[in-house]
Amino acid sequence: MLRGVDFMDLRTAFDLLDRDQDGHVTPEELQFMLRNLGIHVRDELIDDLLREASRTGSGLIDETEFLQWVARIQALKEESNTSSSGSSSSNSTTQAADDDLTQDLVAAFRVFDRDGNGYITRDELKSAMDMIGENVTEYQLNEMLELADADKDGRINYEDFQKFFLNNLDTFVQPATSGRK
Repeated sequence: MLRGVDFMDLRTAFDLLDRDQDGHVTPEELQFMLRNLGIHVRDELIDDLLREASRTGSGLIDETEFLQWVARIQALKEESNTSSSGSSSSNSTTQAADDDLTQDLVAAFRVFDRDGNGYITRDELKSAMDMIGENVTEYQLNEMLELADADKDGRINYEDFQKFFLNNLDTFVQPATSGRK
């Protein structure tokens, strides 16, 4: 079941992607955010990712499709963590998906950790939010830091970042049943 704060975090992530707030994420919107984060991905890969996430294959995803896409990623992660037997090709595929997720998390962490010291500070978090065009209030910034800072030392290390991300993925399994707020 979704916890309120986690659901809101996912909705915020979707809203960050959906720059024109039309209820759909386009390849251009995803590419814009990735480039602002310093992540350069070929347009063809962006198109493929969104086409895969879209139920209709249109290359546009709505909030429900976004939630389902995140749920599939979580299912792959859980399968990888719980699978201790099976065919080697199945284990290889699961391991590859898990490796991809780990690489993505490391890359995302490095984008936020601007000075490369191994920690995301409050200022770096603010800069990252500004970079993607999200103006957050001081309260929102403090809440984000509080949620992600597992060891409560006032900064987010990679372990905090990874735990926050992976622990919150499973809360997004059930898509929203009501309209957008």
